[in-house]
Amino acid sequence: MTPTPSSAPATSKRIAPDDALRVAHVDAEKAYRDLSPYRIAITLEPDGWHIDYDFKEEGIQGGGPHYVIDVASGAILRKWYEQ
Repeated sequence: MTPTPSSAPATSKRIAPDDALRVAHVDAEKAYRDLSPYRIAITLEPDGWHIDYDFKEEGIQGGGPHYVIDVASGAILRKWYEQ
């Protein structure tokens, strides 16, 4: 019997969503200082943790920071700011 290769080991290490959020939050505070006007959404996508800061109040132009955080290392892979 020949073992079949898998795309990822079953025991692959993944950072917790709280850790990914902490990485994004530290960076976002440097750029925005006050993050209280934003609603934070975090989702796990194939390319990493997606963390989006969007205004709580409807109708405000602009937006907040957005991040993609590596699930294994916790490094910021991409970020962009809406201002």
